[in-house]
Amino acid sequence: MITSFVSNALRRMACALSACLVITTAVAAEYPARAVRIVVGAVAGGGVDITGRVVAAKLSEQFGQQFFVDNRPGAGGNVGSEFVAKSPPDGHTLLMGTIAVLAINPSLYKDLAVDPLRDFAPISRAADSTNILVIHPALPVRNVKELIALARARPGDLVYGSSGVGTAGHLSGELFSSIAKLKLIHVPYKGGPPSMIDLIAGRLQLVFATAVVAVPQMQAGKVKALAVTTAKRSAFAPELSTMAEAGLPGFEANNWYGLVAPAKTPPEIIARLNREVVTLLNAPEVKDALFKQGIEAAPGTPEEFGAYMKSEIAKWRRVVQTSGATPN
Repeated sequence: MITSFVSNALRRMACALSACLVITTAVAAEYPARAVRIVVGAVAGGGVDITGRVVAAKLSEQFGQQFFVDNRPGAGGNVGSEFVAKSPPDGHTLLMGTIAVLAINPSLYKDLAVDPLRDFAPISRAADSTNILVIHPALPVRNVKELIALARARPGDLVYGSSGVGTAGHLSGELFSSIAKLKLIHVPYKGGPPSMIDLIAGRLQLVFATAVVAVPQMQAGKVKALAVTTAKRSAFAPELSTMAEAGLPGFEANNWYGLVAPAKTPPEIIARLNREVVTLLNAPEVKDALFKQGIEAAPGTPEEFGAYMKSEIAKWRRVVQTSGATPN
């Protein structure tokens, strides 16, 4: 009697699991049912926007359904990330997130509505974009050491811009100020291009800009480059020293982007998106197209990206606490 009851229960459980597998497989097979929005929390023209558009175009080809970029700048990227976090978890609204919204902002903002680890399902890290310290050509310095000396002689007089509060450019400036013991004034913009316009116009003295924004202006002689913020020299400007080589040991700030979906998005959809994203980012023509814009493809598994987000959140929490950085 007991044996028969257990046997029947096991059969019902097996049937239920089988039905569940059929349903979830069907969900993945039917995805996407309509156009897919990839939200970018910055204005058009910057590294994250370019990465989002390259990914959207290739996914449209691979899925046979439209993927499009929706720019929603504001509040250091929080406007866009909150929109995605509150969207239905069906894979039709995604976020091409930055280091700001996925790693820095949780420590920078006291009452942030979004918790990246709680509210998002990682799909794949997408790319890295080198940040370069560039200055206005009229600034009378030739290297990082001379810039430090000038900033110390004129405390609170030098102004640096960034692509927004909490971005890699903002925190690179805070890290620079903290390590070199400087007092700089920070002015956030809604993206990298607007801050570069003001640097060229002389309304700013320095910017930690992405390579995609900085390199064309460097080549045109409109700005002067001093160093890169990464641990190693960049292939985009190998002649430039790292900040560590320039006299600030321990300075490292990697600017990265990654694709996430709202939490509770079916794992089958996450897995399918990951396969397609990894495939496109490993394609030579895509890697080459991004590289020409100063961006390096960096795909991986959802698990790897989730672990990376967690480590970056911990790292930048320490930087925010040490530097005293604020959203203002």
